[in-house]
Amino acid sequence: MRQFFRNPVRLVPLAFLVPILLGTGLLMTRWSTVEYQRPPLVTALFTATSAVSVTGMAITDTPNYWSGWGLLVITLLTQLGGLGILTAAALVILVVSRQLGLRNRLLVQAETAEFGIGDVGRLLRRIAITVFACEAVMTALVAGRLWGAYDYPPGRALWSGVFHAVQAFNNGGFALYTDGLLAFDRDPWVSLPLAFGAIVGGLGFPALFEAVREWRKPAGWTVATKLTIWGSIALLLLGFVGLLAAEWTNASTIGSYDAGGKVLASFSQIALSRTGGFNVLNIADLQEESYPLLIVLMFIGGGSASTAGGIKVSTFFLLAFTIRAELRGEPDVTVGHRRVATASQRQAVTVALLSVALVTAGTMLLLLITEGVRFVAALFEVTSAFSTTGLTVGLASELPASGQLVLTVLMFIGRVGPLTLGSAIALNTRRRLYRYPQEQPIVG
Repeated sequence: MRQFFRNPVRLVPLAFLVPILLGTGLLMTRWSTVEYQRPPLVTALFTATSAVSVTGMAITDTPNYWSGWGLLVITLLTQLGGLGILTAAALVILVVSRQLGLRNRLLVQAETAEFGIGDVGRLLRRIAITVFACEAVMTALVAGRLWGAYDYPPGRALWSGVFHAVQAFNNGGFALYTDGLLAFDRDPWVSLPLAFGAIVGGLGFPALFEAVREWRKPAGWTVATKLTIWGSIALLLLGFVGLLAAEWTNASTIGSYDAGGKVLASFSQIALSRTGGFNVLNIADLQEESYPLLIVLMFIGGGSASTAGGIKVSTFFLLAFTIRAELRGEPDVTVGHRRVATASQRQAVTVALLSVALVTAGTMLLLLITEGVRFVAALFEVTSAFSTTGLTVGLASELPASGQLVLTVLMFIGRVGPLTLGSAIALNTRRRLYRYPQEQPIVG
């Protein structure tokens, strides 16, 4: 047992489970709700899991169900979850690099671009400074706008700014408004700071720190940083163009807006759909062709070692480069004049296929549990939960307790699963003294 707890990688699930249970207990107190009544266990557990996993999916009317104390608990759980994810990811990278052989250890350190084994304290300080600095900037912009343009009292404006800044950077999705951020879909001083905060928080500290440090020499970035930065930009642009085209004439979303309003609302929604979970459009009113677009973007998620979920941008584009190399008959998978290790390719395939299996199983469970549910709606909710995005078409709140528990488990797995699985695969490398004869079975 002592040997089990010596490995921080194995402690990651426990490190998230403990605050979830504590948060559930705090949210089950009478003073956590507006009506001063204890919420059901499933409601408290779902909300605490959603906050700690920085999903932001809600099954209640957040501003009208939870009291000020309840909202404070949700905010603290979200901040704790976001810092915990970044800290756990940092420690896992350092632990993995410590336990690998010298050759692989140097490769991992090269991919993290900056931090060595003895740099834990400096790394954690930089992470904390980055988080709080970004949240402070967002708070100032949003609070100032609410105070100056919407006549909010200073205290209320500051609280709203802090709450939504914490949710945005940590890629949560809880909002202090019943309809999310619909009221600010054409206000760039509110929607854009939160959108960019979610983008930055979803990049991950290795890519973010290297891109800032070496911004003049992007050609010299590591493969991981190139895949994350350029891949995120590509997904953001493709998603923006796709949603704008699909919703251009939809009167229920952006059809009645002028061109500038359509562009702003579409960009903000895509930026927040990939990882953040806020809605500046009514998700239930989107065109049918918009749902597959959002499902794919949510499933991919953000950068490695970030507050975002999903299979990660680097995993997705590594698979894309692998497919390209296979179609072209190339012996190696290369990205930017660098050959990608076969082990990394296998890890990417493993993470992606296991994630597809979990989303498929979760969707089937929801369809079995609840009658009359559309397949697209079930797939959307399951993908949103697993990718810790938090967007919903309204199905989550209508599910029975068993269905909500399925989403709760998916949020937990989606948060700790990719991190622990990736590190476990990296550490579970064995060398054989022999190899079996090779065969080449027919594929396809």
